[in-house]
Amino acid sequence: MDNEVKDSNGTLLNDGDSVQIIKDLKVKGTSATLKRGTLIKNIRLTHRDDEIECNADKIRGLVLKTCFLKKVG
Repeated sequence: MDNEVKDSNGTLLNDGDSVQIIKDLKVKGTSATLKRGTLIKNIRLTHRDDEIECNADKIRGLVLKTCFLKKVG
């Protein structure tokens, strides 16, 4: 990929990284809310530099904006 994907702090993200959610997020189409501090493992980069794909707890196939994430580790 030619584009660089960065988290809310400007840290470079790569496929397989772990990230943490920095704000409670309501998941569209469900009654679920991802709480601040939730750890998301094994992210996948998309063709857009402001989004990632991931799976969280019981919610599969999420697309999250990188402005709500920070890299862990």
